[in-house]
Parts: sequence; structure tokens; C-alpha cells
Amino acid sequence: MRVVTLAGGTGAAKLLRGLVTCVPQRDLTVIGNTGDDTEVWGLHISPDLDTVTYALAGMLDVERGWGLAGETFNCLAAMATHGAETWFNLGDRDLATHLTRTRALRDGQPLSTVTARLAAELGVAVRILPMSDDPVRTMIRTPGGRLTFQEYFVREKALVEVVGVDYDGAPSAGPAPGVVESIQTADVVIVCPSNPVTSIGPILAVPGIVDALRSTTAPVVGVSPIVGGAAVSGPAGALMRVRGLAVSPLGVAEACAPWLRRLLIDPRDRACASDLARVGVEADVADIVMTDRAQEAALARRVLEVALERRGT
Repeated sequence: MRVVTLAGGTGAAKLLRGLVTCVPQRDLTVIGNTGDDTEVWGLHISPDLDTVTYALAGMLDVERGWGLAGETFNCLAAMATHGAETWFNLGDRDLATHLTRTRALRDGQPLSTVTARLAAELGVAVRILPMSDDPVRTMIRTPGGRLTFQEYFVREKALVEVVGVDYDGAPSAGPAPGVVESIQTADVVIVCPSNPVTSIGPILAVPGIVDALRSTTAPVVGVSPIVGGAAVSGPAGALMRVRGLAVSPLGVAEACAPWLRRLLIDPRDRACASDLARVGVEADVADIVMTDRAQEAALARRVLEVALERRGT
């Protein structure tokens, strides 16, 4: 069974860890968000791609939800003595990933090639694809000017007022090799519980990806990142309101209209089922909050069951 996921952030990493307990890694493809990519100290950082890769390699710091477990930050401290900005926490071993990526990109290798190499070198057999080899950057508009997503989320701790969100570079970008084909030939497509504006939104902004989602014969199933009127983690709620989306499973469905077929929602949001039905999305009530590995695996099994039920109808 060929399973394709749209992924970004910590919720995606958790679900992906669950999915690899259900399907062989070689049968799983991750289309990762690169709108969060940034440059720090001259290095190309791909936070969402790295979080997914580290999670699948069993190396992720699960308490923080990013970076490597058991990491040290000696270089960060040393850079501070030289007057460098240190609000973006780069760990010592994590630097090896960014150095390898940056050197490869400067040598002319596309992001998709170096992403595959980094995953393989960490023993990950899952196919991890950046949404595009072209630069697409999520920019947050505030009353004081535009910020990159990392400046907004990490430096400003998502505490500044947001008046808009842009995906710079998206109109001229193309899907990375294998992205459209993986969606078209999938048996199941899963939208991970990721921020619909800044994790899934940039993926959908790349021309050709939404067309592939609309035309695929695979069931497209999502997991809501919103529970009880609030995001499970991160600033999704504030960003959804700026986009005119309800902070509810309905808002998640509207962000993925009209190709999303079914959405798993928390029992606290059961009342949203009728609203979802009006926009053509079937609701499936399940325990979607993942607090340990057992719940990650259980949710992954349920997502696949829902998808296969849909495929059989």
C-alpha cells in the first residue's frame, strides 16, 4: 500500500512515527513543507524536513519537538561571544546536517537530492520529498513589517499581531521531482495534523500540487490539528483567523477544499460533523491527541482504516 503524506511540524512527526509501525518505510512518502526554510550563519536550514527525518530516524528530541536528542549547544554559546544572533537554537550535531545541506546546494545539487541523501545516511527508508526544489518562503505580515516564519515563531514567539501571510516564490515554483507522481499513484493520501496556514498552505501554494490532489483516485484523509477551538500546538489559531478560517475542524476542511474527502476530529468537536458534511467532508470521531508512542500508532492505524473504508466505497 503506497501511502503519501503532506507534512510539517511536530504533529506530522508524531503521526509519521505511528505510520511506520503500520506500513513498511519504503511504502511511505512524505511531502514536506519548505516554506519554513531559513538561513542562519550562512547555512540553509530546513526545519520541517529535518524534524521529519530525525523523528523517523529515532533521533528527535521528543520533549522539545525539534532538534536532536541529547544535543549540546557549545557552538551556539561560542557564536554569542562573537556577537552573532542566537535566537535560533542550532545544536552542535545538528550543525552537521545544515553544513552538509548548504555545501551540496552550493555545489548545484537540488534540495530533493540532498534531502534523500541525508535521510539515507541516517538509516531512513521513507521517501522524504521537499514540496519544491525552488525557494518558497512563508512571510508573516505584521503592522511593523514582514517577518520570515522563523522570525515570527521563534524570535518573536508568535506574540506579534499578524495581518497577513504570503508564500513568496510560490507562483513561479514547481513541485520537486516525484511529488505529483507520488500523489497520482498513491493508494492513500494523508494530510497530517499540521498548521493549515504555514505547514500545509505552502505545499498547496506550489502550482500543480492541488491539481494532483483533486485528480488522484486515492482517498484523501486528514487529521485535524485543531481540538476544542484551539490548536494542539503552535500558532495555527491566530493564523487561521487572519486567513478568515474558523479555528475549528471546519476551518481545516475549508483550507483543504475541495479535495479533502474525510477528516478525523476529536470527540470534543463532534458537533462539527454536520458543518463538515455541508462542505463535502466526512467526519470521523477519534482520539487524535498523541501524547505517547502507543497513541501515535493507534491514530495511524485508525487513519489507515478510515482511508481504506473510503477506498472501498
